Amino acid sequence: MNLLRRHPIAIALVVLLLATAIHPLSPLVDAVTGSTPGDADLDRPILYVMFAPLSNTLDALTFFSQVRAEWALAVWILALGAWGALRRAATPLTWQRRVVRALIGPGVLLLLGLAAVVLPRPVPRLVTDGVGTVIDYHAHTNASHDGRPGWTLAKLAAWHERQGFAATYVTDHNIVYDGSLPLPEGITISLLPGVEWSVYRQHVVAIGPVEAVPRDSFGESTARMVRIFAAVERQGALSIASLPEYWRNHRDDLGAFVVAGVDGFEIVNCAPKALGFPSDLRHDVIALAGSHDLMVVGASDNHGWGQVTCVWNLSLPGAQGFRTNRVFARPLALVQGDRGGWPWAAAITQPWFMLRSLSWSERASWLTWVVIILLYRAMPRREGQAAGLGILARSLGRSRKTSVPNETPT
Repeated sequence: MNLLRRHPIAIALVVLLLATAIHPLSPLVDAVTGSTPGDADLDRPILYVMFAPLSNTLDALTFFSQVRAEWALAVWILALGAWGALRRAATPLTWQRRVVRALIGPGVLLLLGLAAVVLPRPVPRLVTDGVGTVIDYHAHTNASHDGRPGWTLAKLAAWHERQGFAATYVTDHNIVYDGSLPLPEGITISLLPGVEWSVYRQHVVAIGPVEAVPRDSFGESTARMVRIFAAVERQGALSIASLPEYWRNHRDDLGAFVVAGVDGFEIVNCAPKALGFPSDLRHDVIALAGSHDLMVVGASDNHGWGQVTCVWNLSLPGAQGFRTNRVFARPLALVQGDRGGWPWAAAITQPWFMLRSLSWSERASWLTWVVIILLYRAMPRREGQAAGLGILARSLGRSRKTSVPNETPT
């Protein structure tokens, strides 16, 4: 009871780590069937597992949908600020000191958010026993207006290589990548031709032998916009309706997309605006694509902002239409649009989902770090001595005294 009273956060975290292991989330989910793939898994680097509390936290921050991130940020800033300002101190504090204490927690939170976006770090890699090519259908370089400065083809390719991709389509906004540029030195994956067209209230990913199109011809109305699918088809390329636009702007027009000749739909997209895609609508789109033999794909939608993907495609050789891909996604990303992912509760549910999605090796790492820190904080110490190593310091001191022989003065 004394341990619980003195270290409630550590004990609560141990309880949560054990409780979430009872009904865990699978490391990977087939986004079409909802089942755990038997022939694919995530290979986690040693450093990723060793520092799992940091690795998993940065992943969880990366996989926030925009609306859940806004709610969580507001709640956490208020809670951490209040806790820092109101927490008891050994000596009375001036109001300036209380302000500083109130800013520490929100400051650490903002630094973690920045780290999730730009900090290079080890990330999981998809490994699969299945036949096919691990591919990304939608990614950007700094040629896009919202691409990260300096995010070159080489960096984009290296980002994909680290995570197990063998190929990616380069789909910058309204800028055709035709694959004619020489591959960066040392890059072994394939960079495939593509573009992302911005048309009336919709983004359309075109992949394959793409050419420029007169985008003004596909503006002003949905009826005009859907004609772009036929224009892409005439080039010999494939057109894929991108998220979140068709969900937010055209959810009642998807039948018109099919009639006009769309070749497929994104069903998972890792951009924060797209991660909130509702699971029931995803099921409807999958059913629509299946009934018309259209592609369904996952997209990192990488712009250089973030170190980890939430989805991979296993493209099957010789397959077409609905059977072209198997889409593997991180469950923490998929739950962002579920009913259990209520935006207003994101500050609580995101850590809960994160802990449920831990592998056993990650969970063991978390428990190890909690125990190490708990022992450090709980070790007896002399009055005024820094926390943690008092008993060790006294033991070493006694050992040194007993090891020195008595000397008689001369």
